[in-house]
Amino acid sequence: MAESARRGRGGGGAARRAARSAVSFETAKYIERNIPNFEILNDEALEIIERNADIVLEEIGVNFPDNPEALELWRAAGANVTGDRVRIPRGLARELCKTAPSEYTQHARNPDRNVVIGGRNLVLAPVYGPPFVRDAEGGRRYATMDDFNKFVKLGYMSKWLHHSGGTVCEPTDVPVNKRHLDMLHAHMTLSDKPFMGSVTEPSRAQDSVDMCKILFGADFVQQNTVMTSLININSPMTFDDVMMGALKVFAENNQAAVISPFIVGGAMAPVSVAGTLTQVLAEVMAGIAYSQLIRKGAPVIFGAFVTSIDMNSGAPTFGTPEAAHITYGAGQLARRMKLPFRSAGSFCGSKLPDAQAAYETANSLNMGLLSGVNFMLHACGWLEGGLVSSFEKFVMDADQLGTLHHLARGIEMDENAQALDAIREVGPGGHYLGCAHTQANFKQAFWKSDLLDYKPFETWSDEGARDTQTLATARVEKLLGDYVQPPMDPAIREALDAFVAERKAAEPDSFM
Repeated sequence: MAESARRGRGGGGAARRAARSAVSFETAKYIERNIPNFEILNDEALEIIERNADIVLEEIGVNFPDNPEALELWRAAGANVTGDRVRIPRGLARELCKTAPSEYTQHARNPDRNVVIGGRNLVLAPVYGPPFVRDAEGGRRYATMDDFNKFVKLGYMSKWLHHSGGTVCEPTDVPVNKRHLDMLHAHMTLSDKPFMGSVTEPSRAQDSVDMCKILFGADFVQQNTVMTSLININSPMTFDDVMMGALKVFAENNQAAVISPFIVGGAMAPVSVAGTLTQVLAEVMAGIAYSQLIRKGAPVIFGAFVTSIDMNSGAPTFGTPEAAHITYGAGQLARRMKLPFRSAGSFCGSKLPDAQAAYETANSLNMGLLSGVNFMLHACGWLEGGLVSSFEKFVMDADQLGTLHHLARGIEMDENAQALDAIREVGPGGHYLGCAHTQANFKQAFWKSDLLDYKPFETWSDEGARDTQTLATARVEKLLGDYVQPPMDPAIREALDAFVAERKAAEPDSFM
């Protein structure tokens, strides 16, 4: 991993303090689980849900509006097409899904940052899509391109994040028809981690592919996956032409797509867990099957964005037991299909990075780890039901992602971990602070937060009695102050600049 400064050798406390404060751009490798997945449904329940999903596809069907090309592909594959409605005979969707890979590598421009999505791996990516941002100084406001750039830098500097993400906030000061160019340019130049492409219009998906050809080389892009992008289904059971047009571009070019229903239980799906899982499975199978009709072997992810609804206000709720049940069940369904799984994140409904945000986020993150998620979008920075990207919560969440890494390691049982020598050395009534085993292992023994305060009350009080949000504000400032842009071939940078300038000049600004 690249570092801005090598830690020198030296003795004494000053040297150790200097080493601890050295600027590091180290990024942890994606998580490889050594713990079991939590399986909440037995085989009989899973078979019932799978059978019911087949009934939904065959008898009710799904809609592909304003998309004659998609309807013709389905008709040729053996589906029954009436108007925009596609009814898929029992077993056809599942059979088509079999050509999708069970895992794939997404390449980054820095090969050390490549990620493998699928299997027992977990890749963490930041918040996606909010039109607003919040920080302690400026409060809640519409996002700008400057905010976007800062989030990309924070993601690059965050050790436990493996992926730069996509629309980390929606920069409203840039025309709608051109902002995707600036966002992609930021991900490509301000970070060297993997990133996502634009899906808001098929031509913007094509721009994403074309910019990747500049960054990686045209042949490399055709032979390798360099983007994982989000394709949302308009639940219930509607596949709009814009998203399907973007999916077509990515699939044709061997780029990955998360096929993800957008479920708010009680609004876009039934209030029951089993009913929601049935709809999720039906929608995902139809979407992934369609991607394989476009190109067999196109990489995809079984997605499930799931929340419940407050029946009094109609507002979405997060970190709830029902959402956990659905996520655990969806993970089992994805594994039975041998597909990578996307779900969970730093979900919360709170307006501030407060106790509500922390409780709901902790529930959602742990749920994601235990359910077998392979690609976790929204892993840090999410606030106010996804309307806000919060700078303070971004670093709070990113810090806590370290706990997922350590939990996923499981329990070591080698001779050192058994620690019998330490127990013999200390014996009854002693303590382990100075024993040889502690001295040999203390640096790596426990996960340590880079943000939270563990100091005694008196020290904490003398330092200003700072709460977590205040500490997070200081960490945002430190990370942005320490940021150093990763190197890039000047010729590639020049070509990217020229492409963006040319595409922006080709059409008038539009904010619609």
